[in-house]
Amino acid sequence: MQEVFNKYINYLEAERNASPYTVRNYTTDLLHFFQFLKAKGVDSLKEVDKHILRDYLSYVMEQGFVKASIARKLSAIRSFYRYLQREEIISTNPVATASSPKLDKRLPSFLTINEVERLLEAPDSSKPQGQRDRALMELLYASGLRVSELVSLNLEQINLDSCEIRVRGKGDKERMVLMGKPAARALSDYLSQGRPKLLGKKGSSALLLNPDGGRLSGRRVQTILGKYANIAGIDRRVHPHMLRHTFATHLLDGGADLRVVQELLGHASLSSTQIYTHVTQSQARKVYLSAHPMAKEKDNEPEE
Repeated sequence: MQEVFNKYINYLEAERNASPYTVRNYTTDLLHFFQFLKAKGVDSLKEVDKHILRDYLSYVMEQGFVKASIARKLSAIRSFYRYLQREEIISTNPVATASSPKLDKRLPSFLTINEVERLLEAPDSSKPQGQRDRALMELLYASGLRVSELVSLNLEQINLDSCEIRVRGKGDKERMVLMGKPAARALSDYLSQGRPKLLGKKGSSALLLNPDGGRLSGRRVQTILGKYANIAGIDRRVHPHMLRHTFATHLLDGGADLRVVQELLGHASLSSTQIYTHVTQSQARKVYLSAHPMAKEKDNEPEE
């Protein structure tokens, strides 16, 4: 079982070009499934049938996993068994007819323009790390990059003159994203002042550096955003993907075409981008109810 699992992980990395994030999640979820099989006395992947799978799903629900986590685990198992069937390790796929739990639809959370401005002003731009932090937050908001795309950026992917960034995203697909002049200025300041100080005598092509001169991690970006959200007085959790949500929502609020936003975000399907139209419609309703004179509730009804 371990040998087959190792081959599958190599397949994800080499042939599927799966991101490190995806590989990590699939590894964690499959190992959890294997532990369950071992506890049940199942020694071979060929022994797994729909009844064992049903027992596993009941087990994870009893353990208190949320629907999204259960759906992700099932997705990892489904992908693994498709691989086993393709390699003719198994003849029938017990996961083929298994349905994922129906997820609750949640609208993406985003920041207001005022909150974005406060967040971007929070770093101390007189210090190298402050210049880096301002640049990375400006980039996240200006371009809609995923955090994995942000931290993997190298110097040669940035064109400050044209305000363009060449990004390699999900599935190893390349796309061109844009940044505005404020982001380009913040990035230029960081590249000319902050980055050389963080780099020291080391050599690296990575755009964003940690204090030791190495590549900044996605986890560190999360910590940085949390720090500045607190300084900016934003009383909710701010994470890298929220700035991606904010980028898309503000573009659509400003009248951008949905397909343009899809291309900038790197969404393979338009349906992934359409959720932001629901956000803007929800925001439009709030504005309407607060601004239209005949939509407001009157505090005091006129006396008869």
